[in-house]
Amino acid sequence: MAKRDYYEVLGVQKNSSTDDIKRAYRKLALQYHPDKNPGDKTAEEKFKEAAEAYSVLSDDKKRQAYDQFGFAGVEGMGGPSPHDFSQTFRGFEDIFGDFSGIFDTIFGGGTRRSSGGHGGGARQGANLRYDIEISFKDAVFGTKVEIQYNRNDSCPVCKGSGAASGTSRKVCPTCKGAGQIRHSAGFFQVAQPCPSCNGEGEIIEKPCPECGGAGTQKKRQKIMVTIPPGVENGKRVLIHGQGDAGVAGGPTGDLYVFIRVKPHEFFEREGEDLYCAIPISITQAALGAEIQVATLEGKSIKVKIPPGIQNGKLLRIRDEGVPVSSRRGNLYIKMMVQVPAKLSKRGRELMEELSRVEGENSTPKPIPLSELSER
Repeated sequence: MAKRDYYEVLGVQKNSSTDDIKRAYRKLALQYHPDKNPGDKTAEEKFKEAAEAYSVLSDDKKRQAYDQFGFAGVEGMGGPSPHDFSQTFRGFEDIFGDFSGIFDTIFGGGTRRSSGGHGGGARQGANLRYDIEISFKDAVFGTKVEIQYNRNDSCPVCKGSGAASGTSRKVCPTCKGAGQIRHSAGFFQVAQPCPSCNGEGEIIEKPCPECGGAGTQKKRQKIMVTIPPGVENGKRVLIHGQGDAGVAGGPTGDLYVFIRVKPHEFFEREGEDLYCAIPISITQAALGAEIQVATLEGKSIKVKIPPGIQNGKLLRIRDEGVPVSSRRGNLYIKMMVQVPAKLSKRGRELMEELSRVEGENSTPKPIPLSELSER
């Protein structure tokens, strides 16, 4: 099912303030909370949808990216995935606290960390974004681009654990690996990050001397990115495993390369097809001709102009457009008949003779607009 616009989900305007967004989300969260709608799958989906919208619109950076690029702008910014609501419901807890551990029972653990596997503090590394600008030609035919960026790489000494050699991370004795301390407040339970482990669920008694216990180090990364043929402006290329390294053995994030295509001086694109305009003379238009036209690839092709062609007429050249899989689109050439700004004496004589021979219509009628759109 297609995702709805986040502003529509919360029922707010695009220029709404953060407080307005917070109030709208609070109202929906109370209305559709699973505690108030037991067994209602529709309410549960609306609850998730509202929480996801709030997680984006309450964050200034994510909101700016969403306003500019839509859903594609916030993908790869560490936002929640359809199967991971740990970040989505962080905003809910900011407003309401923790509803009696409801996230644990509905979402398979929610914000609670597990003490098994990689340990309570294991988390996936952040996804990264890189913007590049490529030429129109490279976007059509594809290219390879070398990029450099900074990322958090796993510490080579402690292998990402953050603990010194011969030691390991231990479950926090205060929160027992949950990463939170809960306090009852009437109907609600207020969850706060554990002060002993800062919400990690684990503690490091002896930090790694190389990374200071972080488990990661900044690294300048250089990679070659393959841009596929036919990529469109605003699209992205996903490179798995090239984001920030995970924390405490968690998986590495991904890199999203967003493409911006520079306009071409002579060519435009519409889907799989390319368009350009070529000037021809009055005599070429009237008598017909064979001309040489340079394609986007730089090769020269012969184009036959039929006699009597009208200004603005499109000629189709097959298989000279955008490569798509095993086929290519077409190239459309718009014929632009150029009238001489200045005639020689002999040229004027010939044009006057042509006028007398062919005759001129001194009372022309308007041309139907439907005919113009077909040219």
